[in-house]
Amino acid sequence: QVQLVESGGGLVQPGGSLRLSCVASGIIFSFYDMGWYRQAPGKQRELVAVITSGGRTNYADSVKGRFTISRDNAKDTVYLQMNSLKPEETAVYYCNAVLQILGAHREYWGQGTQVTVSS
Repeated sequence: QVQLVESGGGLVQPGGSLRLSCVASGIIFSFYDMGWYRQAPGKQRELVAVITSGGRTNYADSVKGRFTISRDNAKDTVYLQMNSLKPEETAVYYCNAVLQILGAHREYWGQGTQVTVSS
C-alpha cells in the first residue's frame, strides 16, 4: 500500500518560514519524481515545485528564490522549505509522486497539510 504522509504545516505570520516534509512508503522512492502542489479555497490545485529522480528542480515563478525543494532518498522523504511566506499562499499543500517509465504511469498523492499565513 502506497502512502505519502505530509507534515509541517501550520499557522505562520507573513514573512515567516515553514518546512514541509513528505514521507513515502510502498514505493521505490528514488525512482520517483516528487512534487509539492497547493490548493487554496475556491482555486485549482497548482504546482509549487518538483524534484526529479535525478535531482533536477523546477519551481513555480511565484515561489522562485523563496522556496526550496529537496529530497533524501535514504529517508524516503521530500522537503519543501518555504521562506518569506505571503498571506495569499494560504492553502492545503499536497505531496505528489510520479513514475513514468517504459510507458507505465504511476501517480500518488498525499492527504495534504494546511498552511495558513496570517497575522
